[in-house]
Amino acid sequence: MSPAPAAGESAFFPRPVWRLRPPPDGSAVRDLQRSLKLPAALCGLLAVRGRNTPDAAKSFLRPLLASLHDPGRLRDAGAAARRLARAVEGREKVVVHGDYDVDGTSGAALLALWIRALGGRAEAIVPDRLRHGYDLSRAGVERAAARGASVLVTVDCGIVALEPARLAAEAGMDVIVTDHHAPGPRLPAALAVVNPNRPECSYPNKELCGAGVAFKVGQLLARTLGRPPGESWEYLDLVALATIADQVPLRGENRILARYGLRALARTGRPGLRALMERAKAGPGGEVEAWVVAFGLGPRINAAGRVGDAETALRLLLAPEPGEARRLAGVLEANNAERREVEGRITDEAFAALASVYDPRRDRAVVVAGDGWHPGVIGIVASRVAERIHRPAVVIALDGDVGRGSARSIPPFDLHGAISACAGHLDRFGGHRQAAGLDIRRDRVDAFREAFQAVARERLGSAEPRPTLDVDLDVGLEEVTLDLGRYTRYAGPYGRGNPEPVFMARGVRLAAPPRTLKGGHLKFRMVRDGTGLDAIGFRLADRLPPETLGSGPVDVAFNLLENTFRGRTAIEAKVVDVRPCE
Repeated sequence: MSPAPAAGESAFFPRPVWRLRPPPDGSAVRDLQRSLKLPAALCGLLAVRGRNTPDAAKSFLRPLLASLHDPGRLRDAGAAARRLARAVEGREKVVVHGDYDVDGTSGAALLALWIRALGGRAEAIVPDRLRHGYDLSRAGVERAAARGASVLVTVDCGIVALEPARLAAEAGMDVIVTDHHAPGPRLPAALAVVNPNRPECSYPNKELCGAGVAFKVGQLLARTLGRPPGESWEYLDLVALATIADQVPLRGENRILARYGLRALARTGRPGLRALMERAKAGPGGEVEAWVVAFGLGPRINAAGRVGDAETALRLLLAPEPGEARRLAGVLEANNAERREVEGRITDEAFAALASVYDPRRDRAVVVAGDGWHPGVIGIVASRVAERIHRPAVVIALDGDVGRGSARSIPPFDLHGAISACAGHLDRFGGHRQAAGLDIRRDRVDAFREAFQAVARERLGSAEPRPTLDVDLDVGLEEVTLDLGRYTRYAGPYGRGNPEPVFMARGVRLAAPPRTLKGGHLKFRMVRDGTGLDAIGFRLADRLPPETLGSGPVDVAFNLLENTFRGRTAIEAKVVDVRPCE
């Protein structure tokens, strides 16, 4: 259901520990089959994931927009909506300041477009990564003032921008902060601070992305102005784009927003999104799945902020006519090609730098720094390092006496909390549990590395961290059918918090020696009890050399993959891992 993962480096790759869910209760599975008329394997999947009654399964497979939480439960959202309503009615200028990633750009476009549709005057801006840095800054305040803003709204940023918020207020602007990142010990002095992660905010979903928070404010603004609730659904395309690309957990309310947003994205009338999907060879018109956003649309938007001008992506999302949208989409395509080249080179250099110093038995985290590294791609490089070695990773781009860093984590490790404990070595930092950014002086890098390692050793313990592979269900090969693959889509969209199902075929044999395809893909056919199933492991040939697999028996963990060839569609196993039969 998803594309091949990106190629990675061959070193530092710890094998995952398989973690099998307890088998489902047989009576619950039979009850689900009788009530829902679905394949047994899907009913087993629902049961092991906690949807073990017909009502729970139905509400999960067919979630409703009516289940979304009331935006009025967000602290300060009412005050923000009332002030924006006054601005709309009084034709005051509102400047919406987003961040330069997909979340911030989509959210800023969403709120600016919505205010305009309600009859107001709004402009959207995003910072330049190299000139302005991340977050709301003095430069952002000056840009808003130059546009005549009486109201400045932040999206996906601003929660720790205390000084810029003060400067904006002194310049005569009413400041509304909407954000989802972890607050600091003090909140900005703003008219409203809308953030579900404020300690005193009782909003049930603490996992909204920045655009999701902006969407909630937009809903409340429209309600304040007496607009029908159904009008808000036309903005779900932008919400889904941000929710999936920002990798917030796809569960509960987020999953509903992403599910209906993907449908809105498939039929979107926005010229910019249509041009972007054409470039990614993804619709519009057909079904759009979450991986299309994660691997196709999101990287193209992010590329503008990484190696180009983030305003290009913002202008694309705001573009009113197709010709300009296609031109801007072409710029993003070129940015993305450059991003891939630069990212690959720096990733290679980062692993080369680690090769002589990294000890997996000793190190619980890594900090790697380099001169001349492009600060726009170090976040991706940090992700590559963290994924490969299964350790929290900080990658720092040095330029003269200063450095700009990006950090990525592994699931059990609170990255923001760990960096907070090392804050004395940093000029500035921000982020959340799994991702963060920081500014540091060159002469503090070694001390920060030691401090960060110490915190990681204390919090991760003495046992060497290893990735886990959560296996949902043991199935027979005869159960893996095209119907199972198609019905399993209803359990999506998949992502963090709602991972793609992993099935296991236990004790299978290989019909013939595996073949290595171009690109390092592994291809074989597994058989058991007279039933066969084709399998492909994308870029697994280095990790699982064909000669080590023999003829079996082996256990194979896999996702489901629909493959259409010469007009015929069949179900295949997309291999995640193979181990000796246990």
